[in-house]
Amino acid sequence: MTVLVLVVIAELIGTITIPITKDVAITIMPLIYTIILGLAFYLLKPIKWIQRKQARIAEGAMMLFIGVLIAKLAISSGQSIHLIFEMGPALILQELGHLATILVLPIALLLGFKEEAIGMTNSIGREPNVAVVVDKYGFDSPESRGVFAIFIIGTVIGTIFISFLVTFSLSFLPLHPYAFAMASGVGSASMNAAAIGPTLAAFPGMESSIEAFAGFSNLLSFCVGIYIVIFVALPLTQKIYYWLEPKIGRDSIAQKNKGDE
Repeated sequence: MTVLVLVVIAELIGTITIPITKDVAITIMPLIYTIILGLAFYLLKPIKWIQRKQARIAEGAMMLFIGVLIAKLAISSGQSIHLIFEMGPALILQELGHLATILVLPIALLLGFKEEAIGMTNSIGREPNVAVVVDKYGFDSPESRGVFAIFIIGTVIGTIFISFLVTFSLSFLPLHPYAFAMASGVGSASMNAAAIGPTLAAFPGMESSIEAFAGFSNLLSFCVGIYIVIFVALPLTQKIYYWLEPKIGRDSIAQKNKGDE
């Protein structure tokens, strides 16, 4: 009942667009309201019916919803597979960008993260990646905690970040409008909407084409991205983690220094 109330409140508020400049706007999606309200409900002392016990029960219930999500993604992938082959290689090759997040893994290790870094850095942590990591490692695993942390951070500040990133890129990178449209498809509806706004403003008269490329690119990030995560990104991140962690992990370095002393 509490979740239902949160969903109704979020839908009543709706999507809010806050203009910053002529070409920059921040899009606040309803998912952000539910996260903030859910956290407030958990922390507020007057609310007695949401405690640690209920949070534990909710963790188990999440497995049911993620199961539905996996089925939905599988159906979407199968239905769209012919479109992937009909499009040129550019839309598919851009999905290699999923591997770029692995470059952040050494920074996560230097900051002291352990197995959480595997879930945090194998992709941008949107819905398909969350489903894959939870299915592989389990809901209570460090890897799942890492991917959920990135999912929440991406939901709260990702739209703001990508809106500014696209604006700066439009100013400094002499690329085709379709390239910016394709780059906005990162597998997140909220980020996709925030990224396409500045692009539409920068290239008036090309709205329908830009929206088409952006929408299909976002679909590909779901369909192709999930396979890249399963077969390439996640195994590669895991191997790099177990290779790097003994060398640059904070605890490993501390133990090595202690042994030298």
